[in-house]
Amino acid sequence: MANYENNAYFWQKIDTLYLSSNLVISRHKGETHPNFKNLIYPVEYGHLKDTLGTNMEGLSVYVGSESKTTINGIVVAADILIKSVDIKILVGCNEEEIYEVLHFLNSTDFQKTVFIKRGNEIPSWGISDN
Repeated sequence: MANYENNAYFWQKIDTLYLSSNLVISRHKGETHPNFKNLIYPVEYGHLKDTLGTNMEGLSVYVGSESKTTINGIVVAADILIKSVDIKILVGCNEEEIYEVLHFLNSTDFQKTVFIKRGNEIPSWGISDN
């Protein structure tokens, strides 16, 4: 088995969460992080209203300069400062923006992340009976 196997049905669920929720942008590209003044947001950042996220505002979303309906992947972040594991959705990001977001999210010793790129494969374990 590979280190990671994609599941197209998972991405359908992420699409549904994203497209059926209201996106609220709280930080614009170029703004400074409120707690870490050395960090500058590389793309727009916000959250999905009516979803659950560890920040109590909803699932985090980083929005790039391309299609606002195309989800590129998710970032799983482990943060030892607030003792949490969080999921962040990347939307409309080109390759450079993905790199910049990952660099931004890994810029402190308190948080490290992994990026799961969207795929369209369906492994045998991903198929449900109904």
